[in-house]
Amino acid sequence: MINIGVIGYGYWGPNLVRNFAEVDGVTMAAVADLDQKKLDVVKRRYPAARVTTRFQDLLEDPSIHAIAIATPVSTHFDLGMAALKAGKHLWLEKPMTETVEQGSQLVAAAQERNLVLLVDHTFVYTGAVRRMAEVIKKGDLGQLYYYDSVRVNLGLFQRDVSVISDLAVHDFAILDYLLGEHPVAVSASGINHFPGTPENLAFITLFYESGMIAHCNVSWLAPVKVRQILIGGSKQMIVYDDLQPSEKVKIYDKGVSFTDDPAKIQELRVGYRTGDMWAPKLSGAEALRVEGEHFADCIRNGKRPETDGQFGVRVVELIEAATNSMRGRGETVYVRRDPNDRRQARAPRRLYDRGAPAAKGKPKAKAPPDDQTREANQ
Repeated sequence: MINIGVIGYGYWGPNLVRNFAEVDGVTMAAVADLDQKKLDVVKRRYPAARVTTRFQDLLEDPSIHAIAIATPVSTHFDLGMAALKAGKHLWLEKPMTETVEQGSQLVAAAQERNLVLLVDHTFVYTGAVRRMAEVIKKGDLGQLYYYDSVRVNLGLFQRDVSVISDLAVHDFAILDYLLGEHPVAVSASGINHFPGTPENLAFITLFYESGMIAHCNVSWLAPVKVRQILIGGSKQMIVYDDLQPSEKVKIYDKGVSFTDDPAKIQELRVGYRTGDMWAPKLSGAEALRVEGEHFADCIRNGKRPETDGQFGVRVVELIEAATNSMRGRGETVYVRRDPNDRRQARAPRRLYDRGAPAAKGKPKAKAPPDDQTREANQ
């Protein structure tokens, strides 16, 4: 039996506790939160779970095997490192950390101690995203052309993170899972309309060596909630609408053909193909339940989580790059390369790389201006 303790019972913590309590072979052992009223709620719902206002109690308890942290991202590094040093397997909410450096330190600490580190990118465990990954892996879409996402709603405004860390983080994780390819460059623009608050609207473009391009529109200022992704390929195209009660994923047999044959120069060089649409059957299992079972399986059998620490670091790297670009008014930020990471290939020489540095290396991303300067620029 795996005993799990959860730190943080605010917005997401209740979902974690509920799902851990129902995973076979897992005991929801304890919950820590600074708010005693929230702990009273836990005690009413889960009488067998121990509650405390001191997170240290969970780390010092030898009967607890794993810790799940559902607190603000500014606390993730310190709490996560403390849990790993206490010999606990670790579940971290997204985004993993505030910086790539912090995330890399957690990865190293987990590896040194042979502990499981999972980052909760819940969308990766949804039936929709997993089915799309199957379709792409089989090659049904052909060469991928684009990924276009709209993820907008009215609120909820965050005090500690921008809309990129709150909403675009989902697209960064989905892209990593679907493509198995890391972007080579990122460009973003955004703004905070209310002084003293993080950016509440952003448009992010990611460039890939394969020629694929991704665009993400994220906002806390939309009158309606939209969660839609379009993926275009040379053979087929996908529309994923997460708000649909059924048929969330639809695959269209539509596309474009193009000829460069000189003998046909007088003819129309572009042709359009229109075929059938079909909606594949998706797993109806709750994503958090699937993820919780996966976490337990990794602990029992020493497996590597699908959204492990390195996955989380790659996502944080894109958040950093997009944030630096946004605060540099759309300046292109070239993503660093790790020769040991198969997802990261050498910098391409493509149209969108005009102005890219020579082989000597990439320019370092400019440091983001402080809040006062940023507000003055806007």
